[in-house]
Amino acid sequence: MYLGKCLCGEVSIRLNGSISDIIHCHCSLCRKNSGTAFATNGFINTADFEITSGKSSLSSFSFKPGRSRHFCSQCGSPVYSSNEDDPKRLRIRLGIIDSDIKERPISHNFVSSKANWEVLEADLPHYEGLEPNRK
Repeated sequence: MYLGKCLCGEVSIRLNGSISDIIHCHCSLCRKNSGTAFATNGFINTADFEITSGKSSLSSFSFKPGRSRHFCSQCGSPVYSSNEDDPKRLRIRLGIIDSDIKERPISHNFVSSKANWEVLEADLPHYEGLEPNRK
């Protein structure tokens, strides 16, 4: 079981199953929707997904017919995406999940449209918090 919530805590979710086909998506649509270099997405069974609070705070946006992105109307956090052509599954942004995730990503996708400033295998320092020169 996985638990999660949006940034403001208004929308809470429970996932009673596993997450499959986790990918780091570098397409321009995921970059724009997340505001980051890539989005980490996985698929879940619709029957395993529950919105435990804040359902009335969900809004949606359809960029393509039959495909909707559902997000918190208070803070804008992406919660999940649905596709009418695949009603038994939902796509979820893994960043909304608070629980430790046991499944792992299987690939980087749409790397030909990745941000020009992103280096996939960068040998960068790692910090426990902010970088040392940031206040």
